[in-house]
Amino acid sequence: MTLAVCLIFHPCPKWVLLVRTGELWRFDIYRKVPKDLTQPTYTGAIISVCCCLFILFLFLSELTGFIATEIVARCLFFDQNPRSKRDPVKSRRDEEGACSCALCGAQDGVSPSRVNELYVDDPDKESGGKIEVNLNISLPNLHCELVGLDIQDEMGRHEVGHIDNSMKVPLNNGDGCRFEGHFSINKVPGNFHVSTHSATAQPQNPDMTHIIHKLSFGDKLQVQNIHGAFNALGGADKLSSNPLASHDYILKIVPTVYEDMSGKQRYSYQYTVANKEYVAYSHTGRIIPAIWFRYDLSPITVKYTERRQPLYRFITSICAIIGGTFTVAGILDSCIFTASEAWKKIQLGKMQ
Repeated sequence: MTLAVCLIFHPCPKWVLLVRTGELWRFDIYRKVPKDLTQPTYTGAIISVCCCLFILFLFLSELTGFIATEIVARCLFFDQNPRSKRDPVKSRRDEEGACSCALCGAQDGVSPSRVNELYVDDPDKESGGKIEVNLNISLPNLHCELVGLDIQDEMGRHEVGHIDNSMKVPLNNGDGCRFEGHFSINKVPGNFHVSTHSATAQPQNPDMTHIIHKLSFGDKLQVQNIHGAFNALGGADKLSSNPLASHDYILKIVPTVYEDMSGKQRYSYQYTVANKEYVAYSHTGRIIPAIWFRYDLSPITVKYTERRQPLYRFITSICAIIGGTFTVAGILDSCIFTASEAWKKIQLGKMQ
């Protein structure tokens, strides 16, 4: 009677009136069943225990994925020609196939969560157009005073006998040499080569057999989940090759950017390599052999971004696990219970 009077004389919403009259319980959509109307069974107990164990397993799996970080790889197109007027949309269509191939090759061991995007970008703009190079190579049959590093590129650079940030370590009682160098190259096609060109007196038969311990570009990325070709030539052994032969290593350098959770970026470079060995001759006779590293930059840049799963996605997954598991378990228990009751009726002859 009180509720009816309120509805007539009070033009306020019905739920407000229910709250005022203490009848908010009418909105309960989770109606409770009295305990004396429920019936526990052994089958239901077994299903309940299995259901809880299954939920616990999935919850721990989701929690592990939420705590751990994942790496997202993106593919960027870098137009190396500053005067180019290419349309970014057209560039995206033209390079999409090549980008997909490069991305697949550069992502071995990376988390399955990946985003493949393509847009024009110039990574490491603050480097001044330079790439840092680390070279470590041993020539066991060539004296250190004969070993030198020469650098050339399409910007007109031609440096013979580069000595800055380099070190020569004698090997085999002075008969061999280990060359370690840290130098920079321009972001244009060119080459650097280990040779005897800078020596004051050229040897008659220089032995260019060698072992490459390390050749890397840019910063070193110490990330466990990334297994790229950052030191593709590391361990290359040419000791059994022709001592008078030149060696050509053709490098395709792929810029790589790694961004951690704090937003800090590190710039490195992966590269693919092809090589050939030959003895060169000219009209004046045999050409002095050398170890050539001819490089060119790929327009494809691979970017790795470190991120963590959002909290809302974790909560959604947990709710889906709990709700879905209980629903399926309830359906299974209901089917088993109904079948068992029907079988009991058949045994008692009550099922017609």
